[in-house]
Amino acid sequence: MVFSSLEFIYLFLPPVLFGFYVLRALRLESAIIWWLILASVVFYAWWSPPHLLLLFGSVMFNYGVHRLLLRHRSKALFVGGVVVNLGLLAVFKYADFLIGNVNAVANLEMTELGLILPLAISFYTFQQISFLHDTWAARVKPCDFKRYVLFVTFSPQLIAGPIVMQRDTIPQFRLAVFTNRTILNLVLGSTLFFIGLFKKIVLADGVAPVANAAFGLADQGQMLPMTASWLGAVAYTFQIYFDFSGYCDMALGLARIFGIRLPINFNSPYKARSIVEFWHRWHISLSRFLRDYLYIPLGGNRTGILGRHGNLMATMLLGGLWHGAGWNFVLWGALHGSYLIANHVWSASTIGARVRKAVPGFVYSTLSWGLTMIAVIVAWVFFRAETLQGSLIMLQSMVGLSAAASAGWLDMIPNAQMVPPMLAAMLVVVVWLPNGLELTVHYRPVLSAARELVGTRTAWSRIRWSPTPAWSVAIAVVGSMSLIQIYRLNDLTEFIYFNF
Repeated sequence: MVFSSLEFIYLFLPPVLFGFYVLRALRLESAIIWWLILASVVFYAWWSPPHLLLLFGSVMFNYGVHRLLLRHRSKALFVGGVVVNLGLLAVFKYADFLIGNVNAVANLEMTELGLILPLAISFYTFQQISFLHDTWAARVKPCDFKRYVLFVTFSPQLIAGPIVMQRDTIPQFRLAVFTNRTILNLVLGSTLFFIGLFKKIVLADGVAPVANAAFGLADQGQMLPMTASWLGAVAYTFQIYFDFSGYCDMALGLARIFGIRLPINFNSPYKARSIVEFWHRWHISLSRFLRDYLYIPLGGNRTGILGRHGNLMATMLLGGLWHGAGWNFVLWGALHGSYLIANHVWSASTIGARVRKAVPGFVYSTLSWGLTMIAVIVAWVFFRAETLQGSLIMLQSMVGLSAAASAGWLDMIPNAQMVPPMLAAMLVVVVWLPNGLELTVHYRPVLSAARELVGTRTAWSRIRWSPTPAWSVAIAVVGSMSLIQIYRLNDLTEFIYFNF
């Protein structure tokens, strides 16, 4: 089940909300928590009931280790818990990738396991590793079982994040939060949900056929005209932006309906003027996890210049692998690691300082933004292509090495003549308009200070939402357009991050 499906909107959400409001009217805190757990179980089981055993096996194991660590703060116990978690993730997500590569290198014929990747295993594994670390480091107080289960399985963030820490949500699972500001939570949550639904159904799914057509031909080994390859790459750049941004807004909105604030996870990354800033804005919870539990333990920036660069590269390589078991994801991580190293070298160099002083501020900012976007688009090619050959063909086509280009690819796309203006309009949206969090910043949509929700300063960026009749009509129109589009779609697409 996905947030953007009619089953979720019409069959799942209404009874869940009805039960929640009945229980909160009776002021039954424990019953509310168990009700939300039950709803989350049904939500997850809709995809694959057998994998509930894996999810709850993981929950039971980690809660048991948590209780033991409270009694015996043993590093060996903590490391053992982390090894089991990573081992489970490795078996289901990376075993076949490893077997395939060993077969290729050693000319063997080992049989692959053929296991289905459990939905959300990357997210709930990292989330529970952080919980064990905080327990071992004495940063978490004893937590009862029901709150721990809800911390892991809470449906708005279970499938594709954000990767929440125990300090983010567990303290909120209490009656005072569930019963606070009911009308505002419902209105604000619904607003964020429908903004996210529009991003997913109308924008992301609307541009997806362009990316699918271009990358589909490249993965088949066919060269593309230079213009076509760039249109395909840019189309995917906007598809994944609105897909992930839409999911994040919908997750925040659904959680807020129940009174819960989730941490910020997405903050207009295409407004970034450097790769460092991009990673402060894209998948923020994953960046935070990798920084706190990988980069800093490796030594961070305390190991000298070479050590710092090595730590950055190792962190981004593992970040790439976290997204998927494939060489394309490794190369995507390596590219971003190289980008970050280059960014830090430039920022620390005297040449960089002189250029910044010599070039007018607006010109420097614009050039920095343009270079950052080109770097991001090129990296997305590896992220989207299903084969290494396909990614290389796309890159060759993008630099004009496409003498034997496949003609007529736009025939695969309805209303192909509208593709360039559609992409141009999306560029305006992501660069100049406020995002959903900036729009609702006065009502604290996330566990974040308002100062973090800053983007490009334009006249449009000053627009702010408030619970007024005019805004209600506007959001109703946005929601209606999204629902109409859902009815028109033949095949409902999952969120891209459901694959990770």
